[in-house]
Order: sequence, then C-alpha cells, then structure tokens
Amino acid sequence: MNRFAELLDRLVLTPSRNGKLKLLTDHFATVEDPDRGLALAAITGDLDIAAVKPAMLRALVMERMDPILFGYSYDYVGDLAETVSLVWPDADIRPNREPTLAEVVERLQAASRSDGPKVLARLLDTSGISARFAIIKLVTGGLRIGVSARLAKQALADLGSVDVAEIEELWHGLSSPYADLFAWLEKRGPKPETRAKALFRPVMLSHPVEAGDLEKLDPADYSAEWKWDGIRVQAVSEGGVRRLYSRTGDDISGAFPDLVEAMNFDAALDGELLVGQPVDATGTCSDLQQRLNRKSVSAKMQAKYPAFVRCYDLLQHDGDDLRALPFLDRRVRLETFVATLNPARFDLSPIAAFSDWQEIDRMRKNPPHPVIEGVMLKRRDSPYAAGRPKGPWFKWKRDPYTVDAVLMYAQRGHGKRSSFYSDYTFGVWTGDEASPELVPVGKAYFGFTDEELRQLDKYIRDNTIERFGPVRSVRADAKNGLVLEVAFEGLNRSTRHRSGVAMRFPRISRLRWDKPPAEADRLETLQAMLK
Repeated sequence: MNRFAELLDRLVLTPSRNGKLKLLTDHFATVEDPDRGLALAAITGDLDIAAVKPAMLRALVMERMDPILFGYSYDYVGDLAETVSLVWPDADIRPNREPTLAEVVERLQAASRSDGPKVLARLLDTSGISARFAIIKLVTGGLRIGVSARLAKQALADLGSVDVAEIEELWHGLSSPYADLFAWLEKRGPKPETRAKALFRPVMLSHPVEAGDLEKLDPADYSAEWKWDGIRVQAVSEGGVRRLYSRTGDDISGAFPDLVEAMNFDAALDGELLVGQPVDATGTCSDLQQRLNRKSVSAKMQAKYPAFVRCYDLLQHDGDDLRALPFLDRRVRLETFVATLNPARFDLSPIAAFSDWQEIDRMRKNPPHPVIEGVMLKRRDSPYAAGRPKGPWFKWKRDPYTVDAVLMYAQRGHGKRSSFYSDYTFGVWTGDEASPELVPVGKAYFGFTDEELRQLDKYIRDNTIERFGPVRSVRADAKNGLVLEVAFEGLNRSTRHRSGVAMRFPRISRLRWDKPPAEADRLETLQAMLK
C-alpha cells in the first residue's frame, strides 16, 4: 500500500507529462502482481468500491473533529482526500506490517454498505498520512493526480515496447488486475486474446491550424468537412453486441438506448453525437448535455432530445478493417453504407467544397448552421491512424466570440490554487441608463497567466465587499470595478440562469484595466447573438 501511496504523492508533485510517464512505467515494472494491476485499475477509473461514499467519509471525520474547523480546513486545502488524511487523528495502535494494496482493496470491496464506514475507519486509524490519502482516493474515485487513462496506457506501452494503439484495442476485453496483460508486456506470455465483441478502436485526432501551417500545404490534397458541436463518438456493433463509445473509450450506451437500438449492422462508425432531427433541427451542445452522463434516460427525455450520429468515417465493415485505406476510399464505402441506415439515427457529414485556403477560411468564419464550430481538413490519402499524427488532419475552429464583462464574485480554487481566488463570476449591464444593473452571465477559471492570477487575487482581496463562505463579492458598479474580456465558443438560451443565456467554454482572454466598468457590454449584446 505504501508503494501505491508513494506513487500518488510523486505524481501529484510532478508537473511534466514525461515525468509522470516515467513514474508510472517504473511502478509497473517494479511492483508485483496483483498490486500493480490494481493501481492501474484505480488510475484508469476501472476500480469500483461501492461500500464507501464521500458523504460517509465526511461523517466519519466530523465524528473526530469540530465540523466548523473541518470546513475551514477543507476550504484552505481544497482537496477532500488530502484534508482528511491530514486531520485524521493518529491512533495508538499500528499493525505488525503494512497491508498491501490488494489486501486493502479486498477488505473494502468485501465490506457491506453498513460495514463500509467501520472498515474504512479501521484502515485510516492504522495508516500514516500518505497511505490515508491513497486509501481515500481509492474509495472516492477520481484520483485528480494529473494522469489520464490514456497516459497510463502509454506507460504500459513503454513498459512492453509496443504501440499504445494495441493496448487500447485490447483494453475493453481485459479485466483487473490485468495479469495476462503484464505477462505479455514482459514477454512472459502470449498476447491476450480479444474474445469480446464490439471493442473500441483508438480514434484519430487532429491538430489545430496554426500560423504558417497552410502555407506549406496544397489545398488540392485535402477534403473539408464541417466540425459539428456535439461529442465525438464511435458506434460499434459486432456479433449482436452494440456499444456507443466516447472518443476516450468510455461506454455511454446506457444514456442513448434509442440510438443503440438502431445499430442493426456489423460495423464501426466514427462520427459526431448530436440530438434533434438530422435534416433541419440539429440541437445544440446544451441540448445534448441533457442526456450525457446518465445511466438511463426516460422515454420523455428520449422523445424531447432524440439522438443521432453524423457519420465521419467507416473503420470496420462486415469483419473488414478499413483503417489502412486512404480517406477517399473509406469515404466512398461510408457513403454507400450510411445510405442503408435509419436516416433518423445516422446521416452523412457533408463534404464542403473549396478551391483555396482563402475560400475555406471565409466558410469557417460564416458556417451555414449555428451548431457548426469550424471545419476539419483531412488529407485525401491519409489512413485512419490512432493518436494525433501531425499533417493528415487539421481542425480550424471558428474564431471565438468576446464580450467585456465586469467581475462580480470570486472563489478560491482547489489544489495548487487553494490560496488564490481563481474562479470568477462576471456580469454585463441590463436595465435603463439611469439605473443600470449587473446580471451574471458566466463563470471562468482559466485563460490568464500566473502573473495575472496574482494581480486578480490582490484586486479581489483589496475590493471585497462581502463574504459568503469561500466566495467573495467584489466592488462592481458603474464607477468601480474590473472589466474582463471574456472569450467563449457560443451561447445558448437558458431557463436556469437569470440572464437567460449560457456561455460555452468561457475563459478570460484579457484583463481590461484600461476600461471603465460603465463601458462594459450590455445583456442586449449577448441576446442579439442568439438570434
């Protein structure tokens, strides 16, 4: 257990990707089975411990210290696991030896809901601070150590000197603690056989267009497609098994049973998940959010937000792997295949014809549909390669919208930002000129530099009017206040917000120290963008 705890500590304190990758690879190379497999499952989110929930953990710690003091401690530290591991009182007893990760996981998974808190309390009583932190991370999930499942799989690939795409294709047919996988990577056993059906194929990703990129390329070598504002998915049906995957390989079939029911084919499709009617009523990303992250959806929800896939690519068909074919050849196969599918659930992403980069630039700035966020440029002879190779595919997003808004509230961040006010709520003016009023229109917590964060934090502390727990209300009126230039990807109507609008991906693009707050934008400016 201590080795897993040490791994988490070092990962938290290591900022670089390559540094984290080496820590993971070394851990998998030196730790024995099944502990390394369980560590891998915890990092990738595949370890389930149902007996303990965060609310139970809070109840346990508040039995041992003053709830108000715990609240202040949590507010300052910013992470529940770290706070509890630090404030948990040391017990007088210590075990003869430290338990292994496998023993800890076994005890927690064997516990019932009623026994879970007692089992967890006993483990915390007999552990040091680092081990407590690791145990709490295990039971609450979401390690928040700056390591993605993809990075963990890359560490496995480095361990075995194999392509990470091989591991991703095997992944959904494997189970914790991955003894067969490690045996193959260490050349002690054969490659695990994939008997499971409808497995995920690693997706091909694009690079954003940067200054000078297109000057080196011939537009005749590329096709252009609209980039739709949904989520990238993979619809896979094989041997009677049907699954809908996100681009990271998460199975999201449960939230879209209406779409899965229509997958009566033997193929793997790559596309964009959207809601509404394909022909003339494609819904916004906010509409799609109503159905995401749900284990099940009601018939009413399915009727209000019907799901469909706008198809980009055909990866497999009737047992044939098409990924090595050039894009144009796959496109011909895709067009023929999509024509056989239910048109209410699957349609074809159209090709946008253009003659030169200037023309496609004009098109991406003025797309024909509000749910389009730019264009995709795909080299016509490119195979479907896993990962993000530079050159074959580019994404050229529409320029972001900007608005000048006034800072209204600020909240402390978490983790490294726990001592800074780094989460900001901002508003624009509404009402008549004689008695204008600020109405909140969004929140943002990134887009600024470290130096700007320090400037913002000082400004907030110097101009605080009221405090509401971790939130501060700052001076904001026509004469006093800080204007922020906020960039965002789009606007949607909202019944949950007083302003009636909701921003997509807002971020702070500039601090307008030079601009009087009275000259910030009005709500009518945002409302006009919705029309």
